[in-house]
Amino acid sequence: MAYSLRWGLLAFRNGEGKVSDYFTNANRELKKDAQQDYHLEYAMENSTHTIIEFTRELHTCDVNDKSITESTVRVIWAHHHEDVGEAGPRYHDSNRGTKSLRLLNPEKTSVLSTAVPYFDLVNQDVPIPNKGTTYWCQMFKIPVFQEKHHVIKVEPVIHRGHESLVHHILLYQCSSHFNDSVLDYGHECYHPNMPDAFLTCETVIFAWAIGGEGFSYPPHVGLSLGTPLDPRYVLLEVHYDNPTYKEGLIDNSGLRLFHTTDIRKYDAGVIEAGLWVSLFHTIPPGMPEFRSEGHCTLECLEEALEAEKPSGIHVFAVLLHAHLAGRGIRLRHFRKGEEMRLLAYDDDFDFNFQEFQYLKEEQTILPGDNLITECRYNTKDRARMTWGGLSTRNEMCLSYLLYYPRINLTRCASIPDIMEQLQFIGVKEIYRPVTTWPFIIKSPKQYKNLSFMDAMNKFKWAKKEGLSFNKLVLSLPVNVRCSKTDNAEWSIQGMTALPPHVERPYKAEPLVCAASSSSPHRSHPLELLVCFTVLGSTMLSTHLWS
Repeated sequence: MAYSLRWGLLAFRNGEGKVSDYFTNANRELKKDAQQDYHLEYAMENSTHTIIEFTRELHTCDVNDKSITESTVRVIWAHHHEDVGEAGPRYHDSNRGTKSLRLLNPEKTSVLSTAVPYFDLVNQDVPIPNKGTTYWCQMFKIPVFQEKHHVIKVEPVIHRGHESLVHHILLYQCSSHFNDSVLDYGHECYHPNMPDAFLTCETVIFAWAIGGEGFSYPPHVGLSLGTPLDPRYVLLEVHYDNPTYKEGLIDNSGLRLFHTTDIRKYDAGVIEAGLWVSLFHTIPPGMPEFRSEGHCTLECLEEALEAEKPSGIHVFAVLLHAHLAGRGIRLRHFRKGEEMRLLAYDDDFDFNFQEFQYLKEEQTILPGDNLITECRYNTKDRARMTWGGLSTRNEMCLSYLLYYPRINLTRCASIPDIMEQLQFIGVKEIYRPVTTWPFIIKSPKQYKNLSFMDAMNKFKWAKKEGLSFNKLVLSLPVNVRCSKTDNAEWSIQGMTALPPHVERPYKAEPLVCAASSSSPHRSHPLELLVCFTVLGSTMLSTHLWS
């Protein structure tokens, strides 16, 4: 697919800056745009730095412009040491770079005072195995507080040089019925020999993923510590992604929690929604687009909210999570059959840039609502099935909702029925009772004694079959996962539910665009201000690309 790239070109002449609006066509030829939508607000240059500040409408009605939304935007920059001449800009050679950003997701708080206390939950000299995926778990004891505290900001603490190694960090609340002996060792997570104490750590209280920065809670919300309901012991789960199998890596990464006794009005909670991570989540190979859905069902939300908070909970931030095949994620919200405003979305998902999205307006979840985490994948370069699982080559489809006030619900997810998936490829019978996992197939002959995974890989997948399978999977009954904070389950856990009838794909609201004005001093509610600082350049070009 050819992309039209949008360039803003800055040149300095006689100490004054000038910005021009360019784009490239399918042949990568640089063209000056007849509609000039970029407007220079400020420019400064000295012997070491070039700083520019410019504005542009989010939606310009220009076919050569990319609309700026809440999705991830890849900003690419390049520069040359010579000014732009009559022939246009010179080629930048290796003076270039790129960064994924969420331009409409600024941090909603000022910088914390240096006097704000904090504590670290970080690994100590963890040896990283020379294998692609490692999940490492370590338990920590929360500092003992004599009164209630609120965590108001969480920052990642990433071992220098390991920015691409540490893929995500989850912090779980564990049972309080331990002594400090559980703190003596870390262990590989999800391993048969994992300590029993780790199995009590089911409730996510914070999540961070690669590319994200620190997260600040809104002024009226905090993560509660120091009360009997709050965690005394926590589990730090760090996912190490080591695709090149490097040896000898030692890591000391984790989280830093800033806290205060200036108590806020509400206690924050986290709900993990989407697809339960399992082999039941199946994606065929060779698919340019395949959709999966995880359901936080009305049955689960009805029971948990009616018991805990009939007036509803308020979502203020969402982290969307998938792996390498992920291309887009939407968190859809339904009430009495009607679709509400999207809670969160990223139509240009970047595996290496995942962070919490602050909601522009808090959104209320009521008893009986439905939430659907909808993930879009591309497996064109894969010859075998992609499975739900922990590895980055496996897939996930998850949403982490930050909300208040905190209730006794930690997981609201689903698993699609497996038998109809097997029947799609022609499986007629599996051995019963099932004493091994995955399932072993009894008939027909071509699949006899094969595992579920081997049979799915043996099936001859083509685009037509993949599309039919996708239609089937989206209509299958789902097994409801509805878990409490205290490692118990709501009564709805394990029931089978039918997914709601929804319009697919999601029908986005039409963009409101405004034609560009020739005046550089405009005021419009859909205007973006961008500032770049570049070292040692006299000509700078940037573009927005997806």
